[in-house]
Formats: sequence, C-alpha cells, structure tokens
Amino acid sequence: MAFKAILFSLFAGLSFQSLAQTLEIKPYLQDVEPNSAIVMWQTSEGEESIVEWGTSPELGESASGTSEAINYDDARVHTVKITGLERFTEYYYRVRTGNARSDIFQFKTPPFSSDGKDFKIVAMSDMQYDYNQPDKFREVLNEGVIGYLEKEFGGSLPDNLAMVLIPGDLVENGAKFYQWKDHFFNPAEKLFAQVPVYPVPGNHERNSVYYFKYFSLPENGTPAYAEHWWYKDYGNTRVIGLDSNDGYRDLREQLDWLKKVLADTENDDKIDFVFAQLHHPFKSELWIPGEEDFTGRIVKELEQFSTKTGKPSIHFFGHTHGYSRGQSRDHKHLWINVASAGGAIDNWGEFEGRDYDEFTVTQDEYGFVMVSIDGDRKDPKFTIKRISRGNTIEHRENELRDSITVWRKERKPNTPEAMSPTGSGVSIEGAVLKAGPFTSDYTGTFHAASHWQVSRSMGFETLDYESWQQYQNWYYKENRQKDDDLTDEKTERLAPNTNYYWRVRYRDQNLNWSDWSAVRTFQTDEK
Repeated sequence: MAFKAILFSLFAGLSFQSLAQTLEIKPYLQDVEPNSAIVMWQTSEGEESIVEWGTSPELGESASGTSEAINYDDARVHTVKITGLERFTEYYYRVRTGNARSDIFQFKTPPFSSDGKDFKIVAMSDMQYDYNQPDKFREVLNEGVIGYLEKEFGGSLPDNLAMVLIPGDLVENGAKFYQWKDHFFNPAEKLFAQVPVYPVPGNHERNSVYYFKYFSLPENGTPAYAEHWWYKDYGNTRVIGLDSNDGYRDLREQLDWLKKVLADTENDDKIDFVFAQLHHPFKSELWIPGEEDFTGRIVKELEQFSTKTGKPSIHFFGHTHGYSRGQSRDHKHLWINVASAGGAIDNWGEFEGRDYDEFTVTQDEYGFVMVSIDGDRKDPKFTIKRISRGNTIEHRENELRDSITVWRKERKPNTPEAMSPTGSGVSIEGAVLKAGPFTSDYTGTFHAASHWQVSRSMGFETLDYESWQQYQNWYYKENRQKDDDLTDEKTERLAPNTNYYWRVRYRDQNLNWSDWSAVRTFQTDEK
C-alpha cells in the first residue's frame, strides 16, 4: 500500500506540473526564409518544443526543437525550425509544450527576387516602457500598425506585411527579465505571431543575455559577434542589421564585415535596394547629445555603395524619440528616424537641437514607418510613409504625415538653364543667381531641391559659395522653405574685381538630380 501511495503521489505531481504549464510568451516568428521558418515561445516550465503546421488549419505536419532556461526559475524559451516549406506560401501553425498549446496562427514565406512580388515592411523603434504612457506601445501596434493595415488593405496580416524592423530600445532595461514579457512581447503578440520581427540592440537593451536568448537572427554575421550584426534578404531587398552601441561600434570587425556584404551586394543582380538599421543617429534635429560618429561612417559606406551601383539605400535609426526624414545631397540615400513607438517623446525645445541641411521633415510624434517595395524586375521602386499617432498634445489617428518614393532606375529631370548674372558690374555684396523653371520628362515629378555652386575656377575645384536648398524644411513645427521656389539664390559677400563661374542643378522629389547647367560667368565691381 505504501508503494502504491508513493507512485500515486509521483504521478499526481507530474500531472499537476503538466497542467501548470502556461504560455507566458505566445509564439513569435524569426528568420523566415522561402523554405524555412523559426518559431519561438516561452512557457512557465517544460522542455517539450513542438510546432504543428500545415497549409490549412488542419495542420498535419510537426517539427520539434529545443528549449533553454531563460532565467533563474523554471521558465524556458523554445525554438523550433520548420523546414521543407515552399516560397511565397501561407502556412498555419501552433505550438505545444506539454498541455500548453497556442491558438493557430498564420505566416507567409518570402518570394525569390525573380518572382517580382510586391511587399511591405514596418520599421519602428524605441518602444521602451514609459510610466506616464504605459500602454503606448500596445496602442501603436494594435490600433496603429494592425489597424492601419486592416483599414488600408483588408485581408490577413501575413498577406499585408513581410517583416517588422526594430532599430533598438525594445525595453526600458534589458537586464530586467519581466520587462521582455510584460512590456515587449505581450503587447505585440498578435503581430509577432504572424509577421517575423528583426531587431537590433539599442542602449536600453544593455547588451543583456536576455536579448540574445529571445531572438534567433540570421547567422551570417561575424561568428565571434553572433546576432550583433547580420543581413536578411526578402525579394529584391537586403536588410542589414548593425550594432551601434558602446563596445561594438568601434570594432573593426563590424565595419570590415559591412564592406564585404556591400561588395557582395554590388555584384548581386537580385538585390535592388539596401536597408540598414542601427540604433544611434549620425545627426539628430531633436536631440544632438544622442548623435554618434559611428553612424556617420555607416552612412558614408552606404552612400558610396548607392552611387557606385545605382542601388538606393536607407539607414533606419532611433534613439531620438521622434520622426525625421532626410536625404544625402549627392547620393540616393535616405536617413529615417522611425521612433517613437512608445518611449516618451523628445519634444521640440526640450533638448539641444539643430536644423541640419539633410532633413526636410522632423516631427515630435509617436508612430511608425511603412515601406512598400515594388518588386517589378523592370522598374522597381519603394515608397516610405510615416504614419503618425500624434503626441500628448494632439492625437493623430494613423495620419499620413510624410511620404517619398524612390526608383531603382535613374529618372533625371531636364538640365536647368543658368540665366543670370552674366558679364560685369555685379555687386560685391552678393550676386542673385537666377535659373529657369524645373522641367522633367517624367509625369508627376516636381522641383524638390536646387544645388548652386560659385567658384573662381571653371573646374569648380575650390568653391567660393555653395548652397543646397530643398523645397521643404519642417523644423520646430514650421516650414522654413515655405516661399522658396528654388529658382534663385543670393550669394554671400564676394571679392571685388574678380571673375566668377557659377552653375546649378535641380533635383526632383524622388532623389534624381539633373545634369549641371551650362557654366555662366560674371565679374564683380571694384568695390
């Protein structure tokens, strides 16, 4: 009798433990390839890691994986890789650990570049917990991203969205275990169960072991620095993840790796666009103390790549809690701050800021960035849209606040006519340079920027005056370019009795520059 009692007690204990297993973090998707996908989740206990999957809700297939302890209690994170999938196909799945089972979710595998498929990406950052706005990330995701997709496109999430990019600051303190579940994964469970998420670490992650246990990112970075930098291809676009944090931003290995990836991409005809993401800005109009020179080195590499190959690029970043969109002057490269998705806004005037030439739009608002990529192999393009949730002063219900489209192929505007001044008699107080109207052979384009140069040398090796003006410059809630039609420019004070050469070029709103105008010359007065 005593032996039976002991056995009953053991089995009762096991049964109780099985019944006690719970899904603490619902399944979320990682590193989805045309022929495979990784599913992760967290349970209160239990090592069993099973994903049931199939092309219908009946499922029918299963895959097993591994689990590991995530903290000092019994909680475990599970990782299962599903293989044998078909490209650009929708699948159903659920996860199982003991008696704990998830609902059935869907996901979609990527296409090949040669398929020419269109797709969309969301980029957002800095969703770390704000005690004054504790539900802001949940709102931005569910009422913002998911609400926007449902209203604009209908259908299922996997049909409407290919991936979620997050350039850092996922939680307020990455070393605090509970924040990952309570503040990041639980508010995002509806989206991350159906669309893969690809983050890079921000300073708030604190290089925590939790970050690296919770994500299974592409294993193509430098092996000694796994998951600190990596790249991911989806259709005709390559996404590059980088680590701009202290201790990693100065590593030669990261920059060497990036240069090699870009060199390989240069010769890869399947890739039309390169999107990089890293946490820190090179320049920040709302918060100068957050700037990092490392990002400037990354920008330079991307600029040179885009100009050499003709493949447009972007660097997405955060750290500053607001939206900014800028563009390099001489390259088809965009600078886009995709914050804030939850962290407290860096309001205008709250910190030291600066009006940088590159940026045309800066807004102290919550929101996210939607990127629509056209996979047309003949004439691909992408469109960036900033969707705003407003701020604590003024709410915006998924309002479109900024947009830009960039084509892979060059679409030059017509060369402008440099009109005046010419000849002698120009005042040393400054010349008013005047050019003709903007024209283009491409419908729907307009005059978005002018670039003026003045030199004493006809080769323009050394410049006496240079100006780059854009059609808008939203800074501190006003457009400082409101009344500039971009066809004239007043120089600074000039030297007396001197012969000058000048020229101008025009840019459209899609980052295409015209050729330089014919060179004109004028001479200043003696005094």
